[in-house]
Amino acid sequence: MQDQIDKIKKEYAEITLQISNPKNTTNIPKLQELSRKKAELERIILDFDKLEKIKKEILENEELVKNEDEPELKKLIEEDLTRLKIEKENLEKFVKIALSPEAAQENKNVILEIRPGTGGDEAELFAADLLKMYLKFAEKKGWRVEILNSQKTTLDGIKDVTCLISGHEVFRFLKFESGVHRVQRVPKTEKSGRIHTSTATVAILPEATETEVKINPAEIKIDTFRSSGPGGQGVNTTDSAVRLTHLPTGTVVSCQDERSQMKNKEKAFKILRAKLLDLQFEKEQGKMAEERKSQVGRADRSEKIRTYNFPQDRITDHRGGFSVKNIERILNGDLDILINKLLALK
Repeated sequence: MQDQIDKIKKEYAEITLQISNPKNTTNIPKLQELSRKKAELERIILDFDKLEKIKKEILENEELVKNEDEPELKKLIEEDLTRLKIEKENLEKFVKIALSPEAAQENKNVILEIRPGTGGDEAELFAADLLKMYLKFAEKKGWRVEILNSQKTTLDGIKDVTCLISGHEVFRFLKFESGVHRVQRVPKTEKSGRIHTSTATVAILPEATETEVKINPAEIKIDTFRSSGPGGQGVNTTDSAVRLTHLPTGTVVSCQDERSQMKNKEKAFKILRAKLLDLQFEKEQGKMAEERKSQVGRADRSEKIRTYNFPQDRITDHRGGFSVKNIERILNGDLDILINKLLALK
Protein backbone atom coordinates (compact mmCIF):
# COMPACT_ATOMS: atom_id res chain seq x y z
CA MET A 1 0.00 0.00 0.00
CA GLN A 2 2.81 2.42 0.87
CA ASP A 3 4.40 1.96 -2.59
CA GLN A 4 1.08 2.81 -4.27
CA ILE A 5 0.64 5.89 -2.09
CA ASP A 6 4.19 7.02 -2.91
CA LYS A 7 3.37 6.78 -6.64
CA ILE A 8 0.14 8.72 -6.10
CA LYS A 9 1.97 11.45 -4.17
CA LYS A 10 4.54 11.68 -6.97
CA GLU A 11 1.78 11.99 -9.60
CA TYR A 12 0.00 14.57 -7.42
CA ALA A 13 3.18 16.67 -7.26
CA GLU A 14 3.64 16.43 -11.06
CA ILE A 15 0.02 17.49 -11.69
CA THR A 16 0.39 20.41 -9.27
CA LEU A 17 3.43 21.59 -11.26
CA GLN A 18 1.51 21.27 -14.54
CA ILE A 19 -1.39 23.33 -13.17
CA SER A 20 0.98 26.10 -12.07
CA ASN A 21 2.84 26.05 -15.40
CA PRO A 22 2.03 29.32 -17.30
CA LYS A 23 2.00 27.37 -20.59
CA ASN A 24 -1.19 25.59 -19.45
CA THR A 25 -3.14 28.63 -18.25
CA THR A 26 -4.88 29.14 -21.61
CA ASN A 27 -5.74 25.47 -22.12
CA ILE A 28 -9.01 25.42 -20.15
CA PRO A 29 -10.02 21.78 -20.96
CA LYS A 30 -6.58 20.54 -19.89
CA LEU A 31 -6.68 22.61 -16.69
CA GLN A 32 -10.12 21.24 -15.86
CA GLU A 33 -8.92 17.67 -16.37
CA LEU A 34 -5.77 18.25 -14.32
CA SER A 35 -7.81 19.80 -11.52
CA ARG A 36 -10.24 16.86 -11.54
CA LYS A 37 -7.37 14.38 -11.34
CA LYS A 38 -5.64 16.40 -8.61
CA ALA A 39 -8.81 16.40 -6.48
CA GLU A 40 -9.21 12.63 -6.98
CA LEU A 41 -5.61 11.94 -5.88
CA GLU A 42 -5.83 14.43 -3.01
CA ARG A 43 -8.83 12.57 -1.59
CA ILE A 44 -6.86 9.29 -1.54
CA ILE A 45 -3.79 10.94 0.02
CA LEU A 46 -5.88 12.62 2.75
CA ASP A 47 -7.64 9.34 3.60
CA PHE A 48 -4.30 7.51 3.77
CA ASP A 49 -2.71 10.21 5.96
CA LYS A 50 -5.74 10.12 8.27
CA LEU A 51 -5.44 6.32 8.44
CA GLU A 52 -1.78 6.56 9.43
CA LYS A 53 -2.64 9.14 12.12
CA ILE A 54 -5.36 6.88 13.55
CA LYS A 55 -2.98 3.90 13.63
CA LYS A 56 -0.55 6.00 15.64
CA GLU A 57 -3.31 7.09 18.05
CA ILE A 58 -4.37 3.46 18.52
CA LEU A 59 -0.84 2.46 19.50
CA GLU A 60 -0.62 5.38 21.93
CA ASN A 61 -4.00 4.54 23.51
CA GLU A 62 -3.12 0.87 23.83
CA GLU A 63 0.00 1.89 25.72
CA LEU A 64 -2.04 4.23 27.95
CA VAL A 65 -4.53 1.45 28.78
CA LYS A 66 -1.71 -0.81 29.92
CA ASN A 67 -0.28 1.82 32.27
CA GLU A 68 -3.50 3.45 33.55
CA ASP A 69 -4.65 2.46 37.05
CA GLU A 70 -7.59 4.85 37.40
CA PRO A 71 -10.75 2.85 36.40
CA GLU A 72 -12.78 5.80 35.10
CA LEU A 73 -9.94 7.19 33.00
CA LYS A 74 -9.07 3.70 31.76
CA LYS A 75 -12.69 3.22 30.64
CA LEU A 76 -12.64 6.49 28.68
CA ILE A 77 -9.41 5.50 26.91
CA GLU A 78 -10.86 2.07 26.04
CA GLU A 79 -14.01 3.69 24.59
CA ASP A 80 -11.87 6.02 22.51
CA LEU A 81 -9.79 3.03 21.43
CA THR A 82 -12.93 1.18 20.26
CA ARG A 83 -14.02 4.23 18.24
CA LEU A 84 -10.58 4.58 16.64
CA LYS A 85 -10.47 0.90 15.66
CA ILE A 86 -13.87 1.14 13.92
CA GLU A 87 -12.73 4.29 12.10
CA LYS A 88 -9.47 2.56 11.13
CA GLU A 89 -11.35 -0.44 9.70
CA ASN A 90 -13.64 1.79 7.61
CA LEU A 91 -10.77 3.93 6.32
CA GLU A 92 -8.75 0.84 5.38
CA LYS A 93 -11.67 -0.35 3.25
CA PHE A 94 -11.95 3.04 1.52
CA VAL A 95 -8.23 3.25 0.82
CA LYS A 96 -7.97 -0.35 -0.44
CA ILE A 97 -10.91 0.18 -2.80
CA ALA A 98 -9.44 3.49 -4.01
CA LEU A 99 -6.08 1.81 -4.70
CA SER A 100 -7.50 -1.23 -6.50
CA PRO A 101 -6.84 -1.47 -10.28
CA GLU A 102 -10.60 -1.42 -10.95
CA ALA A 103 -11.15 1.79 -8.95
CA ALA A 104 -8.24 3.48 -10.68
CA GLN A 105 -9.98 2.81 -14.00
CA GLU A 106 -13.52 3.83 -12.94
CA ASN A 107 -12.98 7.59 -12.97
CA LYS A 108 -10.86 7.70 -16.11
CA ASN A 109 -11.70 9.41 -19.38
CA VAL A 110 -12.00 7.00 -22.29
CA ILE A 111 -10.88 6.55 -25.85
CA LEU A 112 -13.90 5.29 -27.80
CA GLU A 113 -13.31 3.40 -31.05
CA ILE A 114 -16.09 2.29 -33.41
CA ARG A 115 -15.57 0.24 -36.57
CA PRO A 116 -18.04 -1.47 -38.91
CA GLY A 117 -17.98 -5.26 -38.96
CA THR A 118 -19.85 -7.58 -41.31
CA GLY A 119 -22.57 -6.10 -43.48
CA GLY A 120 -20.98 -3.69 -45.94
CA ASP A 121 -22.72 -0.30 -46.26
CA GLU A 122 -25.29 -1.23 -43.61
CA ALA A 123 -22.55 -2.00 -41.07
CA GLU A 124 -21.01 1.43 -41.77
CA LEU A 125 -24.41 3.11 -41.27
CA PHE A 126 -24.94 1.18 -38.03
CA ALA A 127 -21.49 2.27 -36.81
CA ALA A 128 -22.59 5.88 -37.43
CA ASP A 129 -25.80 5.24 -35.43
CA LEU A 130 -23.74 3.93 -32.50
CA LEU A 131 -21.49 7.00 -32.62
CA LYS A 132 -24.56 9.26 -32.54
CA MET A 133 -25.89 7.27 -29.54
CA TYR A 134 -22.67 7.72 -27.55
CA LEU A 135 -22.36 11.41 -28.47
CA LYS A 136 -25.92 12.09 -27.25
CA PHE A 137 -25.33 10.06 -24.09
CA ALA A 138 -22.15 12.06 -23.42
CA GLU A 139 -24.08 15.31 -23.95
CA LYS A 140 -26.71 14.25 -21.40
CA LYS A 141 -23.97 13.40 -18.90
CA GLY A 142 -22.24 16.75 -19.44
CA TRP A 143 -19.10 15.07 -20.79
CA ARG A 144 -16.74 16.63 -23.34
CA VAL A 145 -16.10 14.82 -26.64
CA GLU A 146 -13.10 15.35 -28.91
CA ILE A 147 -12.91 13.52 -32.24
CA LEU A 148 -9.35 12.21 -32.55
CA ASN A 149 -9.66 10.41 -35.87
CA SER A 150 -12.52 9.61 -38.26
CA GLN A 151 -13.23 8.31 -41.74
CA LYS A 152 -16.73 8.82 -43.12
CA THR A 153 -18.36 7.19 -46.15
CA THR A 154 -20.31 8.78 -48.98
CA LEU A 155 -23.56 7.28 -47.56
CA ASP A 156 -23.17 9.01 -44.15
CA GLY A 157 -21.71 5.90 -42.58
CA ILE A 158 -18.30 5.62 -40.94
CA LYS A 159 -15.32 3.43 -41.74
CA ASP A 160 -13.84 4.09 -38.31
CA VAL A 161 -13.92 6.76 -35.63
CA THR A 162 -11.88 7.41 -32.49
CA CYS A 163 -12.97 9.91 -29.83
CA LEU A 164 -11.76 11.08 -26.44
CA ILE A 165 -14.63 11.40 -23.94
CA SER A 166 -13.78 13.39 -20.80
CA GLY A 167 -15.77 13.89 -17.62
CA HIS A 168 -16.82 12.39 -14.31
CA GLU A 169 -16.79 8.56 -14.15
CA VAL A 170 -16.81 8.15 -17.93
CA PHE A 171 -15.13 4.74 -17.84
CA ARG A 172 -17.51 3.50 -15.10
CA PHE A 173 -20.52 4.09 -17.34
CA LEU A 174 -19.02 3.08 -20.70
CA LYS A 175 -16.85 0.09 -19.76
CA PHE A 176 -19.65 -2.36 -20.63
CA GLU A 177 -19.83 -1.16 -24.24
CA SER A 178 -16.71 -2.97 -25.53
CA GLY A 179 -17.55 -5.78 -27.92
CA VAL A 180 -19.58 -6.63 -31.01
CA HIS A 181 -22.93 -4.85 -31.43
CA ARG A 182 -25.34 -6.59 -33.83
CA VAL A 183 -28.26 -4.97 -35.65
CA GLN A 184 -31.21 -6.67 -37.37
CA ARG A 185 -33.22 -4.33 -39.61
CA VAL A 186 -34.14 -3.41 -43.17
CA PRO A 187 -31.24 -1.23 -44.40
CA LYS A 188 -31.83 2.10 -46.12
CA THR A 189 -30.00 0.64 -49.10
CA GLU A 190 -32.33 -2.41 -49.30
CA LYS A 191 -35.07 -2.10 -51.93
CA SER A 192 -36.79 -5.46 -51.43
CA GLY A 193 -37.55 -4.92 -47.72
CA ARG A 194 -35.41 -7.85 -46.61
CA ILE A 195 -34.05 -7.80 -43.05
CA HIS A 196 -30.27 -7.80 -42.84
CA THR A 197 -27.98 -8.67 -39.91
CA SER A 198 -24.89 -6.48 -39.58
CA THR A 199 -22.34 -5.74 -36.89
CA ALA A 200 -20.07 -3.01 -35.58
CA THR A 201 -17.23 -3.25 -33.10
CA VAL A 202 -16.89 -0.90 -30.12
CA ALA A 203 -13.76 -0.56 -27.99
CA ILE A 204 -13.61 1.42 -24.74
CA LEU A 205 -10.04 2.20 -23.63
CA PRO A 206 -9.24 4.14 -20.44
CA GLU A 207 -7.18 7.25 -21.23
CA ALA A 208 -3.56 7.03 -20.13
CA THR A 209 -1.50 9.94 -18.85
CA GLU A 210 2.14 10.40 -19.79
CA THR A 211 3.13 9.45 -16.24
CA GLU A 212 1.15 6.18 -16.45
CA VAL A 213 2.55 5.07 -19.81
CA LYS A 214 6.02 6.22 -20.70
CA ILE A 215 6.84 5.69 -24.37
CA ASN A 216 10.42 5.32 -25.52
CA PRO A 217 10.77 7.37 -28.76
CA ALA A 218 13.30 4.79 -30.03
CA GLU A 219 10.52 2.18 -29.99
CA ILE A 220 8.17 4.21 -32.22
CA LYS A 221 8.12 4.14 -36.01
CA ILE A 222 6.48 7.30 -37.39
CA ASP A 223 5.05 7.42 -40.93
CA THR A 224 3.32 10.37 -42.57
CA PHE A 225 0.87 10.25 -45.46
CA ARG A 226 -1.85 12.31 -47.10
CA SER A 227 -5.25 12.17 -45.43
CA SER A 228 -8.25 11.17 -47.50
CA GLY A 229 -12.00 11.64 -47.33
CA PRO A 230 -14.99 9.48 -48.30
CA GLY A 231 -14.34 7.28 -51.29
CA GLY A 232 -10.62 7.98 -51.20
CA GLN A 233 -11.05 11.63 -52.16
CA GLY A 234 -8.01 13.62 -51.05
CA VAL A 235 -8.74 16.30 -48.48
CA ASN A 236 -5.18 17.49 -47.93
CA THR A 237 -2.32 18.11 -50.32
CA THR A 238 0.36 17.72 -47.65
CA ASP A 239 1.52 14.68 -45.70
CA SER A 240 -0.31 15.74 -42.53
CA ALA A 241 -1.71 12.33 -41.53
CA VAL A 242 0.38 10.37 -39.03
CA ARG A 243 0.77 6.65 -38.40
CA LEU A 244 2.56 5.39 -35.27
CA THR A 245 3.82 1.84 -34.84
CA HIS A 246 4.87 0.70 -31.36
CA LEU A 247 7.57 -1.81 -32.27
CA PRO A 248 7.62 -3.93 -29.06
CA THR A 249 3.87 -4.69 -29.23
CA GLY A 250 3.13 -4.14 -32.92
CA THR A 251 0.35 -1.69 -31.98
CA VAL A 252 -0.50 0.67 -34.85
CA VAL A 253 -2.55 3.87 -34.64
CA SER A 254 -3.15 6.63 -37.16
CA CYS A 255 -4.69 10.09 -37.12
CA GLN A 256 -5.64 12.29 -40.05
CA ASP A 257 -8.43 14.62 -38.88
CA GLU A 258 -6.26 17.70 -38.39
CA ARG A 259 -4.53 19.62 -41.18
CA SER A 260 -1.54 20.03 -38.91
CA GLN A 261 0.87 17.08 -38.79
CA MET A 262 1.89 18.12 -35.26
CA LYS A 263 -1.72 17.99 -34.00
CA ASN A 264 -2.31 14.63 -35.66
CA LYS A 265 0.86 13.31 -34.07
CA GLU A 266 -0.23 14.55 -30.63
CA LYS A 267 -3.64 12.88 -30.99
CA ALA A 268 -2.08 9.66 -32.28
CA PHE A 269 0.17 9.44 -29.22
CA LYS A 270 -2.90 9.94 -27.01
CA ILE A 271 -4.57 6.95 -28.68
CA LEU A 272 -1.38 4.88 -28.51
CA ARG A 273 -0.95 5.50 -24.77
CA ALA A 274 -4.53 4.34 -24.16
CA LYS A 275 -3.97 1.17 -26.18
CA LEU A 276 -0.74 0.36 -24.33
CA LEU A 277 -2.40 0.98 -20.95
CA ASP A 278 -5.25 -1.32 -21.98
CA LEU A 279 -2.79 -4.04 -22.96
CA GLN A 280 -1.09 -3.66 -19.59
CA PHE A 281 -4.41 -3.77 -17.72
CA GLU A 282 -5.62 -6.84 -19.64
CA LYS A 283 -2.35 -8.60 -18.85
CA GLU A 284 -2.76 -7.87 -15.14
CA GLN A 285 -6.40 -8.93 -15.18
CA GLY A 286 -5.54 -12.11 -17.06
CA LYS A 287 -3.43 -13.28 -14.14
CA MET A 288 -6.46 -13.29 -11.86
CA ALA A 289 -9.22 -13.88 -14.41
CA GLU A 290 -10.68 -16.93 -12.69
CA GLU A 291 -10.52 -15.38 -9.24
CA ARG A 292 -12.21 -12.16 -10.35
CA LYS A 293 -14.71 -13.61 -12.83
CA SER A 294 -17.96 -11.69 -12.53
CA GLN A 295 -21.33 -11.78 -14.23
CA VAL A 296 -20.65 -8.65 -16.25
CA GLY A 297 -17.32 -7.12 -17.26
CA ARG A 298 -15.57 -5.49 -20.15
CA ALA A 299 -16.35 -7.63 -23.14
CA ASP A 300 -13.69 -8.91 -25.48
CA ARG A 301 -13.88 -7.21 -28.86
CA SER A 302 -14.79 -10.50 -30.52
CA GLU A 303 -17.67 -11.14 -28.09
CA LYS A 304 -21.21 -10.36 -29.23
CA ILE A 305 -22.61 -8.27 -26.41
CA ARG A 306 -25.84 -6.76 -27.74
CA THR A 307 -28.46 -7.18 -30.46
CA TYR A 308 -30.61 -4.31 -31.76
CA ASN A 309 -33.72 -5.94 -33.30
CA PHE A 310 -35.68 -3.25 -35.13
CA PRO A 311 -38.66 -5.37 -36.35
CA GLN A 312 -39.43 -6.27 -32.71
CA ASP A 313 -38.29 -2.89 -31.31
CA ARG A 314 -36.11 -4.77 -28.83
CA ILE A 315 -32.52 -4.54 -27.60
CA THR A 316 -31.09 -7.67 -25.97
CA ASP A 317 -27.98 -7.54 -23.82
CA HIS A 318 -26.45 -11.01 -24.02
CA ARG A 319 -24.20 -10.67 -20.95
CA GLY A 320 -26.91 -9.47 -18.58
CA GLY A 321 -29.51 -11.76 -20.15
CA PHE A 322 -32.20 -9.08 -20.40
CA SER A 323 -34.09 -7.17 -23.09
CA VAL A 324 -35.56 -3.68 -23.25
CA LYS A 325 -37.95 -1.98 -25.67
CA ASN A 326 -37.80 1.35 -27.51
CA ILE A 327 -34.69 1.22 -29.72
CA GLU A 328 -35.11 4.78 -30.99
CA ARG A 329 -35.06 6.18 -27.45
CA ILE A 330 -31.83 4.34 -26.63
CA LEU A 331 -30.16 5.26 -29.92
CA ASN A 332 -31.01 8.87 -29.03
CA GLY A 333 -28.79 8.66 -25.97
CA ASP A 334 -30.94 7.09 -23.23
CA LEU A 335 -28.27 4.48 -22.51
CA ASP A 336 -28.89 4.67 -18.76
CA ILE A 337 -31.73 2.17 -19.28
CA LEU A 338 -29.16 -0.48 -20.22
CA ILE A 339 -26.16 0.68 -18.22
CA ASN A 340 -27.98 0.86 -14.88
CA LYS A 341 -29.10 -2.74 -15.29
CA LEU A 342 -25.51 -3.82 -16.02
CA LEU A 343 -24.15 -1.85 -13.06
CA ALA A 344 -26.70 -3.55 -10.80
CA LEU A 345 -25.40 -6.97 -11.88
CA LYS A 346 -21.80 -6.20 -10.80
